[in-house]
Amino acid sequence: MSPRAGSTGPQSPAPATLAFVESPVQLLNVLEWAHAHALRTAAEPSGPPGPEVEGGRPRPGAGLTLVVLSPTDPMTRGQLRRMAELARDEGYEVRWEEARGGTTAPFHTVGGLAPLLRRAERIVMGDPFSRYVQLLLTITRARDLVVVDDGTATMEFVSQLAKGERLVRWHRRGGRPGARDLVFAPVSARARRRLTPGNGRRVEVFSAMPIAETPEGVTITANDFSWTRSRFGPPRLTKGADLVGTSLVETGVVDPDRYLEAVKGLAATYGATRYFAHRRESPDKLHRLAAETGLEIVRPDLPLELIARRGPIGRTILSFPSTVVHTLPLALVGTEVKVAVCDIDPAWLTETASPRAQGFLSGVTGTARDVHRLSTVSTVT
Repeated sequence: MSPRAGSTGPQSPAPATLAFVESPVQLLNVLEWAHAHALRTAAEPSGPPGPEVEGGRPRPGAGLTLVVLSPTDPMTRGQLRRMAELARDEGYEVRWEEARGGTTAPFHTVGGLAPLLRRAERIVMGDPFSRYVQLLLTITRARDLVVVDDGTATMEFVSQLAKGERLVRWHRRGGRPGARDLVFAPVSARARRRLTPGNGRRVEVFSAMPIAETPEGVTITANDFSWTRSRFGPPRLTKGADLVGTSLVETGVVDPDRYLEAVKGLAATYGATRYFAHRRESPDKLHRLAAETGLEIVRPDLPLELIARRGPIGRTILSFPSTVVHTLPLALVGTEVKVAVCDIDPAWLTETASPRAQGFLSGVTGTARDVHRLSTVSTVT
């Protein structure tokens, strides 16, 4: 561990690729990108092998440093530490930054990363909406930028980039910018320009999500979860169904009482026995779900794609519109698991939900492939 930031692994003075992650899913998708990138490099038909290749095969850990901009949420931190262990096992250097550990932490973090940012040839990021990442983008001189999946937000990012719009998370669109938004606006605008291809700058989006419109000059690369499938499984299947939780209540999109009734309805209709909690779901909400539905609440220590691939997992996985309706069918390809998605009834939305919420969530469901679409569950008022 480094004396300041908690970095681990051998120190690299000038990594070819610097990746910034703030969530377990982002870290997983950086591993997927690195795996796919190494395979692509090894398959290049001409020229000498790249630095990621050794003896015609991908070389683990070559030239990639993963920087974890650690959040404060305990469950997210725990999952990130487990994912960091997997990354180290793959041979990658992992640098853990207590990026939110007090008022001076951002200054220490940015100051400590600045030399690496200026020398890195490629920047990989999991959340282009993150103010932290946007600030770091204004420092780097890298001409090769890669955005890996941060869930359904990737769809919105690509759409906004194609239209030249400012970067705003989908559940916040339609609201008035706050004071912090206005202060940070110049940094956000500069980051968006950095994420626009041109002048020798290359931009790649590595995604398992459906991309409706591709910005000019942006390379879209499909994430098929080949790293996950090569490392884990196939899973042992149980007879029952499992239900996947969502943070739509916590983000202010769905009314908590309506959500509880929907979970009750799904569990009763399809015989679900376990509820895999989203890392952002509140303890009070989960306690109430357990008490009123009888479901076993499972708080995973890894992203659900890895949990499902390792097993045991139900033969049916029930979900509301979320990233997993796109990613789980890819991670579980070749198994007998069926993924089913339940639409969000407009009546479940809160009064403060973004005007775009219903359309966006319907799009998440409607574009999912290899999933079974369920009728909306009825709830009581």
